[in-house]
Amino acid sequence: MIPMRKMFVKTLLELSEANPQLMVVTADLGYSVFEQFIQAKPQNYLNVGVAEADMIGISAGLALSGKHPIAYSITPFATARCLEQIRMDICYHELPVIIVGTGAGLSYGTLGPTHHGTEDLALMRALPNMTVTAPCDSLELSQVFRQLFKSKKPGYMRIGRSNEPEVYTTGEKPRVALGKGVVAADFGNEFAIISCGNLVSTGLQVAESLRAKGIKGKLVSMHTIKPLDGKLVTELGAKMPIITLEEHSIIGGLGSAVAECLMDSGVSPPAFRRLALPDSFQKKIGTQEFLRKANGIDAQSVEKEILRLLKQR
Repeated sequence: MIPMRKMFVKTLLELSEANPQLMVVTADLGYSVFEQFIQAKPQNYLNVGVAEADMIGISAGLALSGKHPIAYSITPFATARCLEQIRMDICYHELPVIIVGTGAGLSYGTLGPTHHGTEDLALMRALPNMTVTAPCDSLELSQVFRQLFKSKKPGYMRIGRSNEPEVYTTGEKPRVALGKGVVAADFGNEFAIISCGNLVSTGLQVAESLRAKGIKGKLVSMHTIKPLDGKLVTELGAKMPIITLEEHSIIGGLGSAVAECLMDSGVSPPAFRRLALPDSFQKKIGTQEFLRKANGIDAQSVEKEILRLLKQR
């Protein structure tokens, strides 16, 4: 198993061999992450210091000069702190800049709300011309990142911090395409969990546990939140209860995107539930595991909620 950040650097190196215009721009991050890249491509790496707005402005300037920048920082610093620059410098000009937010959701749980990345999907979804992604493991990351790079358009990729479980461990590995969800587990038609990023592995745990109890459903990895795979969402919603699962605010993320899609399409699922973080700052500090449980998005809590939803039908 290759952690997501290591796979990110591995893919960077592979892309840079064929694309000398690739540039990595970071804001005082990358220690213990980019050493291999810096050693191989020192001229393609720029650390601007603790200045995320400058990181985005410089990335835009590099893109206008023919480079293909990858801007990398912790999720809230890569998005919320420099939203105006992303909006006007990158999206308005539709420049080929990929923003990578590491430590998604509650990955930096012990560092408190300053480091919790829980609004990024909502912020990035609202920006014109921006493709928004959240791969679930290193396999999805590599394919999603390559396609974002190939698109030569603004892109956002939300990744974990370290030691994320692999989702695709058995069977044929999926072909990942931007804007197309992946059915990561297909056990039956009693429900569908639609998840993204670092909670897809939790969704898989839940789907497998419920199957053992005789309740068989599906798990979808919706690695692209914008553009959303509306065809898959409406097909599932027309047949079975839908549960969305994300480590993000309940406002504006995957659950909101799925709900909007269903309502706009006139599709009413037999039941629908969004499982996400509440619209509030975290009042407690602790590990990611601890905070997931406190917010009801750990495997045990999710399974209980799905059972409750199915009984209410």
